[in-house]
Amino acid sequence: MHADRRPSLLARNRIQSALRAFFSGDDFLEIDTAALQVSPGNETHLHAFSTELVGSDGASSTLYLHTSPEFACKKLLAAGERRIFTFAHVYRNREQSPTHQPEFTMLEWYRAGETYDALMRDCGEILALAAEVAGTSTFRHRDIECDPFLEPERLTLAEAFERHAGIDLLATISPKGEIDRQKLASQAAKAGIRIAGDDNWSDIFSRVLIEKIEPELGRGRATILCEYPITEAALARRSLRSPKVAERFELYACGVELANAFGELTDATEQRRRFEADMDEKSRIYGERYPLDEDFLAALAVMPEASGAALGFDRLVMLACGASRIEQVIWTPARWNR
Repeated sequence: MHADRRPSLLARNRIQSALRAFFSGDDFLEIDTAALQVSPGNETHLHAFSTELVGSDGASSTLYLHTSPEFACKKLLAAGERRIFTFAHVYRNREQSPTHQPEFTMLEWYRAGETYDALMRDCGEILALAAEVAGTSTFRHRDIECDPFLEPERLTLAEAFERHAGIDLLATISPKGEIDRQKLASQAAKAGIRIAGDDNWSDIFSRVLIEKIEPELGRGRATILCEYPITEAALARRSLRSPKVAERFELYACGVELANAFGELTDATEQRRRFEADMDEKSRIYGERYPLDEDFLAALAVMPEASGAALGFDRLVMLACGASRIEQVIWTPARWNR
């Protein structure tokens, strides 16, 4: 098995080296973030691994393996760093599939004082560089192909919902960002989406995205899916263009989500409100919640305006090498008893 995978693993090393040179050549500093954190992240559907820290006095407390190095990176921006990147091992529970591993490598990078349009350009260059280093002109996954050397298409969520599902997404959001569950449910049902009685607006949004939108993205060329509804903003700031949407985009190639990027929210009060709402929802759905990282929230108060992106490095390598499963491009993938 290793012999079969070895060419892809060597390509992985070459791509990683090339990306390090790419960022270093643009005055980025490579940083290394700790995996153990007081909070693993506070998004509703992200699930963490926890562990017990035992002190020399025998007292114990709970720590978590981070689901992203985001909190640590933003603390460094608040401390004065301007351009940083990291290849971080991150950990997410309940995620096993041909494109998921519970432990994987995240490439994250941040630009202080720059908009997320700069990240869009970065993404296009990263795709081309990975393809060049891997010696391919085409990314493939299942039956979908993508030319990584073409400039990615930029498509708003509103445009994508109209094009692929016939849904007027922004009509279900008020100018103040309030959402209308019934309006979205009605349109989604007409598009053939199954709606459960206890589905909220975000549940329906996600189902349309997964069933109707994502399979059509990144065909022929990569897609930058941007201007997410403000309710799906996570850690992104509200767009100056419209109060209904946030400065968030995701990068897709061959129907595979590769990256998630934000114009970063620096309002600690608003971020706390979002975290608490997400943890309330996590508690409702899964019966668990994670603590807030108070140091992170304090850092937001002095963090400069910035943009940041998180890219699934293993998935990038998988597409560049034409691998069908993510473990084919990970040196020692996790194994578990099924």
